[in-house]
Amino acid sequence: MGDGAAIELTGLTKRYGRVVGVDGLDLTVRTGEVFGFLGPNGAGKTTTLRCLTGLIRPSAGRVRVFGLDPLADHRQLAPQLGYLPGELRLYPELSGARTLELLSALQGVPVPRRGELCERLGLTSSVLARPVGTYSRGMKQKLGLVQALQHDPALVVLDEPTEGLDPLVQETFFTLLNEAAAAGRTVLLSSHVLPEVQRACGRVAIVRDGRLVTVESVAGLREARARRIRLTFEDGQGARPLGAAERWDPHWQGERVELFVPPSEVVGALRGLLALAVADVTVEEAGLDEAFLDLYRNGSPTEEP
Repeated sequence: MGDGAAIELTGLTKRYGRVVGVDGLDLTVRTGEVFGFLGPNGAGKTTTLRCLTGLIRPSAGRVRVFGLDPLADHRQLAPQLGYLPGELRLYPELSGARTLELLSALQGVPVPRRGELCERLGLTSSVLARPVGTYSRGMKQKLGLVQALQHDPALVVLDEPTEGLDPLVQETFFTLLNEAAAAGRTVLLSSHVLPEVQRACGRVAIVRDGRLVTVESVAGLREARARRIRLTFEDGQGARPLGAAERWDPHWQGERVELFVPPSEVVGALRGLLALAVADVTVEEAGLDEAFLDLYRNGSPTEEP
């Protein structure tokens, strides 16, 4: 285990019969960072999280969390770990309060943040007294966030954490992430909601078909990928040929067209495009969603820098 590493995955592989969930994954997450884990459904994200939390056994490779084996050292590691699964399943007959008590008992540690978190997430005493089976999806997700954070763990693993949360609660969630990072906690955020990863994380890993595509800073990922060029025409002709710029798959909406152009070709593209009857033009850095789609379509698996 290298200095400063909260998570180290070396050659992690998990097979389900003939199906490969994760294939030779190498990944390091540094202590104290909020790290994004990106990929579409079926890319191997949840399988990876279940291996590093000790819920399933890898077929091959090595997993270390704070230098510990999640399976062999589970009792020692559990108090340091908070986990919100993507498919949160709770006992419907238990109250919210009893659910939190049961889950904290399984970890065997004090829960200094339970009251604070329940208050901030709107889980009142009357709500906590009700059976979980009467909860909405959003209320169950808030309960899941409390159980993952109530013992103030050193590592928080979150799988699609904003599912079912309304916008106000999402703002509280991001505040909690910022506070965790400021306190030196490590957060692994797995999601397919790209804007929330862009907002919360400093670095991201992208996986495709169980293999690593890239590990990069959010800023670097956006900077290295395409620029979005938007042009507006006011001559009423609608879509028209754009000459050499056609190779960037222009997307038309009435008199407006949008293209994604590599950074090195932006100046040349603009020279050609501005020779047309353009009324307005904007150029902006692509968001993480465009960068991700570019890498997912065209990238090849690579080792972490």
